[in-house]
Amino acid sequence: MASAVNINSTRYTIVFAAVLCVVCAALVSVTAVSLQPRQLANARLYMEKNVLVAAGLVRQGQDVSRVEVEEFFKRDIRARLVFFETGALVPEGKLDARSYDQRVARNDPASSREAPTNTAGVRRLPQYGTVYFVMKDDKVDQLVIPVEGLGMWGTIYGFLSLAPDGTTVRGLTYYEHKETPGLGGEISNPSWLALWKGRKAYDELDKPAIRIIKGQAGPADKDPLHVDGLSGATVTSNAVTRLMQFWLGSDGYGTFLRRVREGAIR
Repeated sequence: MASAVNINSTRYTIVFAAVLCVVCAALVSVTAVSLQPRQLANARLYMEKNVLVAAGLVRQGQDVSRVEVEEFFKRDIRARLVFFETGALVPEGKLDARSYDQRVARNDPASSREAPTNTAGVRRLPQYGTVYFVMKDDKVDQLVIPVEGLGMWGTIYGFLSLAPDGTTVRGLTYYEHKETPGLGGEISNPSWLALWKGRKAYDELDKPAIRIIKGQAGPADKDPLHVDGLSGATVTSNAVTRLMQFWLGSDGYGTFLRRVREGAIR
C-alpha cells in the first residue's frame, strides 16, 4: 500500500510551490499573448486620437470612440511613411503606415541607425517616419508629424501640426511625458499649446528656428519664431526647443518638409 503524502514535509512544500509557480507563469504568459493584439490596438487608438488633437479635429480630453476615430481616418486623414534620409514618401503598399510603430522601429537595430550627435537626446533614428496628411475638400490642409526628445525626467512625446506650407504651426499636443506637474508639466496645458498656433517653424534662411524664450513672446504675426517660456521650467523649455529643432531639421522631417515647401510633395 502506498504511503500517505505528508503535506507538512519540506519536500512537499517545495514541490507544491514549484508547481504553483509553473502554473501561474503559464497563465500569465497565455494572458499576455492573448491580450497583445488588444493592447496594440489600444495603443494605436491612443496615438491616433492625439493626431486628431494636434490637428484640432477634437479637443484635448474629449471622449472619442474607436468608431469615431476610424471615421476620421477614413474621411480626413491619410497616413504615409517618409524616408528620413531622402525626404521622399515610401510607396503606398510597401508598409501599412497606420500599423507602423515608429517607437518600436527606433529601438530595433534592423530598422534603425544611431542618431547623429544632437542636443535633443535622440539616440536612434528609424529608417521611416510617419506623417499624417489631414485632408479638406480633397486637398492637404495640415501635416502632422511626431516629435520626441529628452525632457527633465524622461522622454517627451508629442505631435506637431503644420499648414500645407510646411512651416506655419497649426497645432501641437504632448501626450506622454514625465515633466514636473505645475512647472514643466504645463507643456500639456491647452492654454500654452494654443500660443504655438500661427508661429513659424523656419526662419527666412529655411533653418529650424522656432524656440521657447524666457518671458513673454509677442503675437504670432509680430514674433513668429518665439513662444512664451514656462515659468520655473527652464530645463523643460529648453528640451522642447531642442526636440522641435531636431525633428524639423535634416536628421528628422526637415528634408521632407523642404520638399513640401518646394512643391515636390502635395
